[in-house]
Amino acid sequence: MGLVAISMPQLGESIAEATLIRLKVKPGDKVKADQEVAEVETSKAVMSVTTSYGGVWKEWKAKEGKSYPVGYVLGQVEAAGVTVEEPAKKAQTPAAAGGKKPGKDLAEKKSKGAIPVAHENGANGNGSEVLPTITGLPVPAKAAGASYLSPRMKARINELGLHAADLAGLAPSGGKGRVTIEDFERFIADLEKQKLTPASSMRVAVADAMRRSWTRPLATVGRGARMDAVMAHRKQHPGKPGPTLYAARALGMALGENSAPAGRLVGNRIVHPSSIDIGFAVEAEDGVLVPVLRKVNQTSLDKMLPGYTELMRQAKERKLPADAVGGSVAVVTNYGTFGLEWATPIPLPEQSLVMGLGAAKKVPAWDEKTNSFQPVNEARLTLSFDHRVIDGGAAGRLLARVAELLENPEKL
Repeated sequence: MGLVAISMPQLGESIAEATLIRLKVKPGDKVKADQEVAEVETSKAVMSVTTSYGGVWKEWKAKEGKSYPVGYVLGQVEAAGVTVEEPAKKAQTPAAAGGKKPGKDLAEKKSKGAIPVAHENGANGNGSEVLPTITGLPVPAKAAGASYLSPRMKARINELGLHAADLAGLAPSGGKGRVTIEDFERFIADLEKQKLTPASSMRVAVADAMRRSWTRPLATVGRGARMDAVMAHRKQHPGKPGPTLYAARALGMALGENSAPAGRLVGNRIVHPSSIDIGFAVEAEDGVLVPVLRKVNQTSLDKMLPGYTELMRQAKERKLPADAVGGSVAVVTNYGTFGLEWATPIPLPEQSLVMGLGAAKKVPAWDEKTNSFQPVNEARLTLSFDHRVIDGGAAGRLLARVAELLENPEKL
């Protein structure tokens, strides 16, 4: 029998780490191949970790409640029929290992078909000194900022795992409004006197995404859309689709006619989307999840309804599958469910657009046929966009087309 390592899997292209929330087996338990042995929480959902080999669970090298990077060895299983390999040496830094990056040897073994054996995860065994085996992911930056920070200040911020934006409430006392290291230490000491609660992994992920989004010039346009036709259509529809689905389908159709507004500026080129995939925001515990509807411009409202309903359920339970998140070109958020008529949502870092739908409100509208004002149900639509990609005119035309489609739901 040999020891086989069970590592933190890659749970999505933008996921660099996850928090271990539940261990489902204990040392000595018999396990089967593909059995679920743990549950982990990412910034997007709760997912399962399984073992590729059956045998006896040997030990856990990870603890509940702690976060671990992709590739971290969570535990090991004693599998029958597996050749025992030499125990791996303790993890070393790239410099100590002759310049090799963490996980390189493991990747070479996998490429040759060898089974990765269990190995140590860092000097203190709790993951704090282990680097992710996958690079280039949009993980939170430890320290950055637009204002000047002295090398000493940067080192101290990095040591505490803070971001320059966290210091917005710090009052400077140095020359020309400069924040001194003494100001910073007083600020930290005062924080320790306050009531402090740990931020969830989802809240930290949302905060990081919004910081990265705000590095771009964002703008918002808005207009009204009559919702009487949608309300009547929904009343007669057996599936009772929600307003968010109507809005997502309308936006998808509009972008299918002209995808330029959904492009992303990378360098001096616009990257056009290959598929009109639209996400929709779902409020979850201490954050927001964004499941994605695929090829919205090519799929009718009726055909999207079952998938939309299932994704909504999974999102509320925070158990979205990996293929149901990421890759969308825009997001629809229905803040009207909170009674809000107007808002300026921020698009995700990998997107250029987010459309908001406000609460419908009865307002007077001029009727040319009766030559009088008549009551109508109107909701405000907003479109927040990356101003580097499109201008107000293009955003306004896109929103006008969405409003036109919503006022004619039979076309959806």
